[in-house]
Amino acid sequence: MSIKTIRVMSEKNVKTIFCDIDGTILRQVDFNELNENNFEVLPGAREKFREWIEAGHHIVITTARPESLRGVTVRQLGNAGFQFHQLVMGIGREERILINNNSSKDPWRDRALSVSVRRDDGFYHSDWEEVGL
Repeated sequence: MSIKTIRVMSEKNVKTIFCDIDGTILRQVDFNELNENNFEVLPGAREKFREWIEAGHHIVITTARPESLRGVTVRQLGNAGFQFHQLVMGIGREERILINNNSSKDPWRDRALSVSVRRDDGFYHSDWEEVGL
């Protein structure tokens, strides 16, 4: 990556977005019932992802789904219309904690932010502006 590319990316305020799948962007189902063609996209999720991709943000999908379900998961997300950059599988089902340092230009500005959404409720009830999205 060239210096010019890095400068352009930082000027665009590119964010890294970590997002869960089940109960967050797709309706929660038992892993044994996963089907790449049978899913329910939660309200506002697909539109928000498209907005983030168009803005140049980096999207990392996270899930407790085991690695053995990677193929069906990638196909399901594709069929549901979700674009992303990375998929991290097999993470714990409990709290997810993001740790990051503060801005060197503004040491009082947090760079570890979060948005909690209600399970299976979609994205319409979240305050995205609070985290700059």
